[in-house]
Amino acid sequence: MTQWNEPYLETCCRSALHRLTLVGRHGRPDGLKDGPCLARLRGMGLARQREDGRYEATADGLARHAREVMRRRA
Repeated sequence: MTQWNEPYLETCCRSALHRLTLVGRHGRPDGLKDGPCLARLRGMGLARQREDGRYEATADGLARHAREVMRRRA
């Protein structure tokens, strides 16, 4: 049984986190439809906004993606 000690990720935010992992080092630009989710992920420490304005997943974001989106143990 898994004990949840992390804030819940809405479906849209899980999708945004998944897109961050797909784009890798290129990052996602600001101003897209998933902007509110990217900002929420940034606030949770799962993403960061680089100096060029693009978002990328943090180490915590990659671990959360592996556990929650891909259903793998990090």
